[in-house]
Amino acid sequence: MTAGAPPKSRRFTGSGGIALAADEWGEASAPPLVLLHGGGQTRHAWAGTGPRLAASGWHVIAPDLRGHGTSEWSADGGYDLEVFAEDVRELIAELGHRPVVVGASLGGLSSLLAAGEPPRAAIRALVLVDVAHRPDPRGFRRIVEFMRRRPDGYTSVADATAAVSAHLPHRPPPDDSEGMRHNLRRHGDRWVWHWDPRLLDSFEGRMDPPGMAERLLGAARHAEVPVLLVRGGVSDVVREETAEQFCARVPNALRVEVADAGHMVAGDRNDHFIDAILPFLEDIR
Repeated sequence: MTAGAPPKSRRFTGSGGIALAADEWGEASAPPLVLLHGGGQTRHAWAGTGPRLAASGWHVIAPDLRGHGTSEWSADGGYDLEVFAEDVRELIAELGHRPVVVGASLGGLSSLLAAGEPPRAAIRALVLVDVAHRPDPRGFRRIVEFMRRRPDGYTSVADATAAVSAHLPHRPPPDDSEGMRHNLRRHGDRWVWHWDPRLLDSFEGRMDPPGMAERLLGAARHAEVPVLLVRGGVSDVVREETAEQFCARVPNALRVEVADAGHMVAGDRNDHFIDAILPFLEDIR
């Protein structure tokens, strides 16, 4: 498959046999790179990133996390961080090769635990996109409040697009609203977000529970792989001092910032995000 072609659809099996939908770009013989989106997003968050990384010589795989997009929902409504981490382990084992893992927010936390806690997933390197060991509670609450808003959904895709633009005023508005359709599903005569609403129950307790910061730092150290922390320059979720502290306490950790990007770095400034990570990827290829 050529890098410029539409993504190929693929299915993986996560923990407990759950089906995970994925897109992939690039040649299967190229070194693998897994893109894991944040909470409340879908694999389509990487629609601009996957093709460019494939054009740079990577075999790129972008799954929907459980409970998101067209992946299956947890039958019991359980979405603890450990469950996501186990899905990452299963996906990497199914790949059969040591990939580079790029994880944004929830995808980054899941990757960190999967790679740094037993049984450790075999990865080549880890890129954490605006996630570290401790979130800023104000930014975290702002995201959860947005996700809880409008539980009855939206009258149209354009209505949802306008709500996102109001939530992310630093991001240039899209030329049209069609790209937002991937993040929505029909529910009667309304459009609702394409994720399991029960996710929010677990998100509420994930802000900064006792011991979690040290646990995540320990996982980052025990992973024993190169780590790149990519912080959005105007992020209200990862403070600059938190990113500095993370890198000071994790050997082999580097840090870059993407100017004018918030928490959703690739969505805000995709070209700048790719430019920021390519030197790291070339060094560990």
